Amino acid sequence: MEPVRPAAPRRLLPPLLLLLLGVSGFFQSHAVEVDIKDASNATCLYANWMMRFLITYESNTSDYKTTALNLSSSVTHNGSVCGNDTQPALVAVQFGEGHSWSINFTKNNETFQGDLITFTYNTNDTAVFPDAKRKGPVSVVVKDPTRPVQLNNVYVCHNTDLVEAENVTQIFWNVTLQPFVQNGTVSKKESRCPADTPTSAPTILPTTANVTTASTTTLSPAPTTPPKPVENPDTGNYSLKSGNKTCLLASVGLQLNVSQDKPLLININPKTTTADGACGNTTATLRLNDGNSTLISFTFVVKNTTASAQKFYLKEVNVTLLNRLNGSVISSADNHNFSKWDAFLGSSYMCRKEQTLEISEDIQVHTFNLRIQPFLVEANQFATAQECSLDDDSILIPIVVGAALAVLIAIIVVAYIIGRRKSYAGYQTL
Repeated sequence: MEPVRPAAPRRLLPPLLLLLLGVSGFFQSHAVEVDIKDASNATCLYANWMMRFLITYESNTSDYKTTALNLSSSVTHNGSVCGNDTQPALVAVQFGEGHSWSINFTKNNETFQGDLITFTYNTNDTAVFPDAKRKGPVSVVVKDPTRPVQLNNVYVCHNTDLVEAENVTQIFWNVTLQPFVQNGTVSKKESRCPADTPTSAPTILPTTANVTTASTTTLSPAPTTPPKPVENPDTGNYSLKSGNKTCLLASVGLQLNVSQDKPLLININPKTTTADGACGNTTATLRLNDGNSTLISFTFVVKNTTASAQKFYLKEVNVTLLNRLNGSVISSADNHNFSKWDAFLGSSYMCRKEQTLEISEDIQVHTFNLRIQPFLVEANQFATAQECSLDDDSILIPIVVGAALAVLIAIIVVAYIIGRRKSYAGYQTL
């Protein structure tokens, strides 16, 4: 059997074991605890963590869908081994209908480090993949990008962290881990992930620069400063590749309008946002992750308008807001019934004016300076753009001119009528 070549991770934050959140609702994932004993019944490997998976798969209709896979209450850890100076330690768990996850660790005289993460999901699990085109187990192998941890320290990371490889996003949180345990006792000395490490300045969530609370009436005698109006978001440039060839281009400023306990406007920061997704001949998905706090995915499909002409359009949008501190889902919504941003295949769609996508009653996505081409990208450049009607000033100019002429004619008619009445009244007095 040929060795599996690991995929390069798309690293979003820098810890060792990672965390995950679901897209399609408020799911609860179960914690996993693995306590491996050696021949003398002493603990040699200990791990306790929570995780979830987001998986994009092809359906029977050749559309691409994203589903959430959560750990079940029944998890086994067959195959986990302690490891030693010559053999890697291994944490391996099995759950659900044929799903499994594992990570192996190596060490030297001073540190230990994660090596390969292997995740296998089974598309025969119809509860998670009800309409998967490909049936059977699918494995994704990714190199753990975390820096080494001091040997004899326990690694701890309460914050969420994500690693993306191929079509899978793995999310981990509340991680406590120590391979190569000495003397059967888990260490009291912790090595914290960077996200858990306090900075010199206190962190305020959310920041006023990124999230603004809508103004409300305050019954306070003290004068209050009105909230600053939220500026339009910066425009981000995103792309996807299939092999060495660019297959999708997007340029857009994104703003979320979330209306739950309090209305919030959230600008997506392109500097902290990474892009991932999948390209196809008839379906393409762009997934954006803003610093492990906001996940937005856009799905485009191709339709036949005539026998010789095809168009693409936006069909689905999914939004998930995450709590950076504990990985919980703050809000999640999707809409699979859009028919927007349509343009002929081989061209791009452009709309400089603000547009609003209604995801749910509580979540809207506002777009600014949009240009998108999800299919047939050539030479890493946008093709000729088809502009939205909002940008077409050639329609507005005749309307404005016509309205002005109508107002002018109305003024002349009114003036004429008033003048005629005055003339008639003067004639009667003679």
